[in-house]
Amino acid sequence: MGSRQDTHVKVIPINTLPSIKVRRAAPTQQWINGLDTLLLCVDHDRIDELRDFPCGAAILAACARHKARGGDVFIALSDSSVAVPIVVGIRRAATRPFEMLSLAARLVKETMGWRPTTIGITALCAVGDQGLTATDAIVAALLARTEAHPHAKSTPPSPWQPRLIEVAGPQPTRCVAAEQGAHLARWLSLLPPNVLHPGTYRRALTEHAKRRGWKMRVYDEPTLRRLGAGAFLAVTRGSPRRDAAIVHLSYRPKGSGKKAPIALVGKGLCFDTGGLNLKTARGMLGMHADMAGSAVAVGLLDTLTTLKHPDPVDVWLALAENRIGPDAYTQQDVVKALNGTTIQVMHTDAEGRMVLADTLALASRSKPRCIIDFATLTGACVSALTERMSGAFTNRPDLRPLIEAAGDHSGERVWTFPMPDDFDEDLDSSTADVMQCLIDGKGDHIYAARFLSRFVAKDIPWVHIDLSAAERTGGLAHVPHAMTGFGVRFGLELLASEAFERALTARRHP
Repeated sequence: MGSRQDTHVKVIPINTLPSIKVRRAAPTQQWINGLDTLLLCVDHDRIDELRDFPCGAAILAACARHKARGGDVFIALSDSSVAVPIVVGIRRAATRPFEMLSLAARLVKETMGWRPTTIGITALCAVGDQGLTATDAIVAALLARTEAHPHAKSTPPSPWQPRLIEVAGPQPTRCVAAEQGAHLARWLSLLPPNVLHPGTYRRALTEHAKRRGWKMRVYDEPTLRRLGAGAFLAVTRGSPRRDAAIVHLSYRPKGSGKKAPIALVGKGLCFDTGGLNLKTARGMLGMHADMAGSAVAVGLLDTLTTLKHPDPVDVWLALAENRIGPDAYTQQDVVKALNGTTIQVMHTDAEGRMVLADTLALASRSKPRCIIDFATLTGACVSALTERMSGAFTNRPDLRPLIEAAGDHSGERVWTFPMPDDFDEDLDSSTADVMQCLIDGKGDHIYAARFLSRFVAKDIPWVHIDLSAAERTGGLAHVPHAMTGFGVRFGLELLASEAFERALTARRHP
């Protein structure tokens, strides 16, 4: 990839979405004949309705040949009555959004061999109350499958890119915006560490903020030193470059007045060696993606901007690297965080909670309505949930069901863990206010949440997402790539939730 300053790979992707049209009229034989491929989803208990669908006899015959059951995907290939391949998915009763997205991914995968340029999407499915239509799920899967990824190949790849998607169903505006934001998150998380480091990240955000109409403020190292952000600066001491910073992005829609913003916080460790407690080669291999939390926060803000979200939103990004060197921080160091809390360093590879501590404290000073942070924080959360779900924590127990509901409805499932006060006893330090972590690692996701809670003002509702599902071999739900972009769909669902809005409003106005 060349020197560490190389930037020949784009840091912010240029979105080249296919044209997406919505067909208001019911599907006809003529419409289907004009497509390269049709993707059709049918509820299992509505299969008989296919007799009235164009090409219905051929599709029913294919159903019979495959003995179609809920969850099946098969192809009704061209014959005398079917001019184009029709890929059919049978949806089970009471299918949840995660399952629908997974079924959609299988539909799209079956289509890849033809590399069609004009694709039709339709469904005979009940909408239900889960907030995700079958056609939206297929559009999301199609966009995720065909998106571009950063590369530095001498011969550029030629990925499958449909020219036109025609949806016989509801307008997929929200799902398209979510996929654009998730694509941005995935792109950033895939960039090599000599392309994306704090300096290039900051420059790219400066340009992107101009395009999107965001205000941007950079708290560089001299500024953070004046503010007393000792936890953040301890981590950055080992870096040979002085480009680490906390970046603040502000979205202020017209008409939002002086309403307090929601604050999104993202861990942005562009590379994590583990510091002096050095990781192994295997453990370090994926550490260019330890900034996935920051990518999710940026991708979510991008989605909210596209959808003209009515409320103000702030993003706070902790952009840093954890490297080794003669000045790197060490075990048993004692540092003082921005809010005055002193921290005893126990493990230099627990750097994420250090940079987040000062970033959360700085975000708290702006008096947001709520803070939601995203971070690839602990291996313990992966051990607890695998990479199929992410962990959630909150300082407001009444938000727990709303957090899990947002995970369910978005198809990005989260599980809220307890974090009772008595866990703090184990973080007591004889030399500082708090130990950074325990050395044995058990329950580290809970201890990390308890540690971070010290840096959020008590009167601010806080949600912490430990992104155990940020990366999964083979992909997740509708995303076929290892880097999932998990968190954008979830965050959009949570912020769009009327119940979540009511909970925050009621808390500010008892």
